[in-house]
Amino acid sequence: MAPYETLYGRKCRSPICWDEIDERKILDPTTVSWIEKASEKVKLVRQRIQTAQSSQKNYTDNRRKNLEFAVGDLVFLKITPLKASLMSGRGKKLQPRFVGPYKIIQRMEQVAYKLKLPPNLSRIHNMFHVSMLKKYHPDPSHVLQPESIEIDETLIYKEKPVKFLDRKAKELRNKQIPLVKVLWKNHGLEEAT
Repeated sequence: MAPYETLYGRKCRSPICWDEIDERKILDPTTVSWIEKASEKVKLVRQRIQTAQSSQKNYTDNRRKNLEFAVGDLVFLKITPLKASLMSGRGKKLQPRFVGPYKIIQRMEQVAYKLKLPPNLSRIHNMFHVSMLKKYHPDPSHVLQPESIEIDETLIYKEKPVKFLDRKAKELRNKQIPLVKVLWKNHGLEEAT
């Protein structure tokens, strides 16, 4: 619906729309040809918009996954690393993206699920959108060790250094840059940066 029709409750009375309303009161033949040209351009624009929309829909549908979980399934929960730690120079490699697995208690809506969270996450609301969940595929050889990551109510955590493992200075043309290898709290020795 056009904005004009939304506001006033009737179709637009411009010359382009007159043939849609079946009302022609134009006597000048140059005006009639102008209206016909404008109507053809409007049809061409609508056709091209429809083509663009269908190609975008096709592209999106190829990449879209419809995720559905059943009550009792185990899922991982997506968390967001603290943005300040990204700005400190460390990359995103060491930061966990998912925590869990947690059990689904109830399906609230088409895309919302309620999870059973541990007591240390009791301040977080336990209903999540399906985009924040990832299915856990159980593997008998995979033993999960619960990590003690402190997450606040916005699902953000802070990464803290434990100790410095190594120091050296990188020399450029006219200055030296001190480099430090750091062991982080929630990561092993092989993940030190």
